Amino acid sequence: MIYMDHSATSPVKKEVFEVMKPYLKESYGNASTFYSLGREAKVAMENARENVAKLIGANPEEIIFTSGGTESDNIAIQGIAYKLQSKGKHIITSSIEHPAVIETCKGLENKGFKVSYLPVYKNGIIKISDLKKAIADETILITIMHANNEIGTIQPIAEIGEVAKKHDIKFHCDGVQSVGKIPVDVNKLNVDLLSVSAHKLHGPKGVGALYIKKGTKLKPILFGGGQENDLSPGTENIPGIVGLAKACEIAKLELENNFTYLTNLQEKLIDGVLDNIEESYLNGDREKRLPGNVNFRFTGIEGESIVLMLDSKGIAGSTGSACSSKKLTPSHVLKAIGLEDLDSHGSLRLTIGMENNEEEVITVIEEIKSIVETLRSMSPLWKKK
Repeated sequence: MIYMDHSATSPVKKEVFEVMKPYLKESYGNASTFYSLGREAKVAMENARENVAKLIGANPEEIIFTSGGTESDNIAIQGIAYKLQSKGKHIITSSIEHPAVIETCKGLENKGFKVSYLPVYKNGIIKISDLKKAIADETILITIMHANNEIGTIQPIAEIGEVAKKHDIKFHCDGVQSVGKIPVDVNKLNVDLLSVSAHKLHGPKGVGALYIKKGTKLKPILFGGGQENDLSPGTENIPGIVGLAKACEIAKLELENNFTYLTNLQEKLIDGVLDNIEESYLNGDREKRLPGNVNFRFTGIEGESIVLMLDSKGIAGSTGSACSSKKLTPSHVLKAIGLEDLDSHGSLRLTIGMENNEEEVITVIEEIKSIVETLRSMSPLWKKK
C-alpha cells in the first residue's frame, strides 16, 4: 500500500505506541483517584500537558484534553457563544471550514445566533478586508481554520488575530491540520483558542486538545465529573493523552526537517501530474499551502472513480475530507473557490507523509496518468481534441 491520505488520518508512530502501552496494561488507573495507580495516571497526564503546550507555545494550564478536533471545536465555539451571548450573537467564520465548525455554527443559527460566512477566492484564502467589513457591534467570535483539510491552503491567522484583538472579539482557530506540520505559536498567531487532534500528527485516534488562553471564559456544553476544568468532563483517556504528547514532542523535534522533505515530494507530485496530464489543475494556492497536501482536478472524469482505481493499484487517496466522504454533494470547499459541480466531482486529494518517498511519488504519477486516460476514454464528458 502506498498511503497518501494523511489529512484523513496518519499512522501511529512506533515511539507513540510504545509509550501508550504501559497505560493500557499496567498503569491503567483513573487519574481522578487518590491511590498509587491513579496518581501515576495523573502525573502522566500533567507531563503530557506540558509537551502539548510546548509544541504550540502555550502554558500547560492553558491546555485541556478532549476526544479530538470535533469536540475541541464544539467546546470552543459553543462555549464562547453561550458565555458572551448577552454581549452579542454574531459569529464570523469562513465558507471552507471543516464540518465540525460549519455544522456547529449552523446549530447556533438555529438557536438565534447570526453567522457570517466569509468568502474565499480562487486561491482558497479569505481577504482581511472582507473580515473587517463583516465585523459588527454584536460580533463576539471569529472562528477560522489555520489550514484547510481539503486543499491545504493556509489562512493569514496572525492578521486575523490582530483584527480580532483590536475589536475585542474572541478568536478561535481550528489548528487540526496545521499543528505538527508547520510552526504554530499561539502568541504569535494572536489566537484565544486553538483546536488540536492527535491522529493528524501520528498520534492515536479519539484524543485531542484545546488551547484556551488564560483569562478566556467558556460556558460548559458538556456535564459530568468536572474533569478538565468542567469543559471536557469524563474519565480521561490516559493512553491517548500520553500518545498525543509523545506525537507532539516528536513533531516539535522534526518539524523543520519534515517540512523540507514533504515540500520537496509535494512539488515533484504537482509538477509530475500537471506536466504530464492535459487539463489537470491544482486546487488552492500553490505557495500558501501545507507541506504534502495536493488537490488536483481533472476535466471530464469523477474523482471517486480515480480513488477506486488507485485503490485497486494499492494506492490510498481521497476526493476530499474524510468527514464528508459519504456525502454525494460536491465539496463545499471546492464550490467556495469557484468550481462548478462537474469540476468539483473531478477532484483528487493526495496528502503525503514522512513514510512516503520519491519512488512512490513517481509510481503515483504514472498510475494517475494511466487511470485518467482510461476514464477519459469511457467518459461522455471528455471531448477529445
